[in-house]
Amino acid sequence: MRRGAVDPELARELPGLGIAWAEAPAPQGTRSPPWLRERLRALSDRWDGARAVTMRREPVPAAYRAFHRHVGLDPDVDRPPVEEAVVDRLLRGGFETRGRIGDALLVGALDTGVPLWALDAGRLSGPLRLRAARAGERLGEGDLAADLPAGRLVVADGRGPVAVLLGELARSHAPGPETERLCVFAVRVSGVPSIHVEEALWTAVEALSDEA
Repeated sequence: MRRGAVDPELARELPGLGIAWAEAPAPQGTRSPPWLRERLRALSDRWDGARAVTMRREPVPAAYRAFHRHVGLDPDVDRPPVEEAVVDRLLRGGFETRGRIGDALLVGALDTGVPLWALDAGRLSGPLRLRAARAGERLGEGDLAADLPAGRLVVADGRGPVAVLLGELARSHAPGPETERLCVFAVRVSGVPSIHVEEALWTAVEALSDEA
């Protein structure tokens, strides 16, 4: 597991903010194996309506809700990622499979409350860091890149933004059929213990392993 930098001005404004990631081989095939789909079914049973109602009072989900408010988002409208997944589970009656990578990320997030994302590690240049987007920067590269407003908080590599903080990934860096290695990353906010971030990453990496 590696930890990235946070730009000094951002670190002063948002103490406790951080980013960590781990690399893993991209799994062969997109369909989740039976044992991973069974794990999702077990998590569906654990995350029933009563747990969903009380989760926002648990320390880690509460920390992400507080962070959303701090950066000007209403967590009841723009829900934190794990909370959004749980609400979706209630609407659909269970956690539906998202494919091997999506299921692995979801299992790690639900076990710990820490949201996870995955990028194509082969398309990254240098370590990840957290910073504000600069004027004229775009999310990703090439024809798939999207415009970014200056000041938007982003995850960036050495060439530029590759993800919006706690949000959209650059389409040019998303895992695809030719991806050989994944960069699984987590964003830590104030109030979230480092051990939860580490556990989330290793749970997802393990779920991506063909030997799991």
